[in-house]
Amino acid sequence: MPQPTDEPQPASTPRDRRHIAAAIAAGALVIIAGGFLLVHHAEGRVNHTPMAEARPVTVVAARRGAFRDSRTYVGTVAAWQEANVGPQYISAYVTNVTVRPGATVTRDEVLATLDCSHPNAQSRAAQAAARAVSEHQKATADEAQRENTLLDGGFIAANEVELKTAQSTAEQAQLLQTEAQYQAASQNVGDCALKAPFDGEIGTRNVDPGAFVTPGANIVSVVDRSVVRVVIDAPEQDFDLIAPGTPVRIDMLATAAQVEAKISRRAPKADPKTRTVHVEIDIPDPKRELPTDTTAVVTVDVGKSLAATAVPLYAATEQAGKAKLFVVAGGVAHQKQLAILGESGGSIFFDPKQLAADTAVVTEGRALLTDGDRVDAKSDQPPPQGSAGSDARGGGYGGPM
Repeated sequence: MPQPTDEPQPASTPRDRRHIAAAIAAGALVIIAGGFLLVHHAEGRVNHTPMAEARPVTVVAARRGAFRDSRTYVGTVAAWQEANVGPQYISAYVTNVTVRPGATVTRDEVLATLDCSHPNAQSRAAQAAARAVSEHQKATADEAQRENTLLDGGFIAANEVELKTAQSTAEQAQLLQTEAQYQAASQNVGDCALKAPFDGEIGTRNVDPGAFVTPGANIVSVVDRSVVRVVIDAPEQDFDLIAPGTPVRIDMLATAAQVEAKISRRAPKADPKTRTVHVEIDIPDPKRELPTDTTAVVTVDVGKSLAATAVPLYAATEQAGKAKLFVVAGGVAHQKQLAILGESGGSIFFDPKQLAADTAVVTEGRALLTDGDRVDAKSDQPPPQGSAGSDARGGGYGGPM
């Protein structure tokens, strides 16, 4: 094994150092050249040819219209008056129910009868007790009067006369009490024949003969539809908009009828729990065509009608009171974000200063567009004639302006 020596190693010469530097520089050049070749090769594989010269889209022409702000409330059609008919004083079995839903009834017509054998017996007993007390009180009063005549001659003590008079007065009070009991028993007997409280129609029949009913039970209900009331509860901030006499439009969902009327009455205070104001609209219905407890949509116009430009709702994307849409000019799509006046009947409305009438607005294909894309625009089919106009008083986009 060679042994280490302490002799010094020879130092590198300047010629050796030049050779090392040249080798490093050559290696760096090789690496740079290789990187350049790789980048050039990658770029050569990229396809710089456009996919299409223009994107196909469908457009529709914005139209002149009129917009008027409005408020819409969902309400209920209520009967002018309605009553649940049933016993109020007695518990008994139902012996007969003479009507079914839809039947027309008149005031005081018998609708149902109850088994009144027990109330009748109570009434007869109270009547007999009242008659007996009346006869006894009459005899006592006559005796007190006779004793009073003997008092002047000293034939009877004054205290005996006073006692007899007090007894007559007490029996008079007892007679009044017994007569009151008889009247109460008579009311129980009257409760056995249930009558219609007013002219109307039978709304529901809840009990059949043989059922046992107690005070407060609902056997049948009677509704008066000669006039119906559309009832709504509006937010408190709309208090001034729903004053009595304000014209409204009402859509009856049950019958598809459209009614124009005026607000009849408005509550002077808001509900403390919901902070809503109660409003009623009276609608005469002599033919009784409107069913009650159904839904009514009430629309109230606000302010004046304004000139506007209308486009279909599906041509714009709404957010926070603004709408984004694409308009086409010179074969190029331009994205716009415009403030909204409002929407109604399938249309969205803009200020004519922001969007002019007859502007081509993209309806289909806008999801793939970006601002400045070239497009191949195809006109959308116009809506059929006879459709509703594009103003806020109802109807969809299109139709006569």
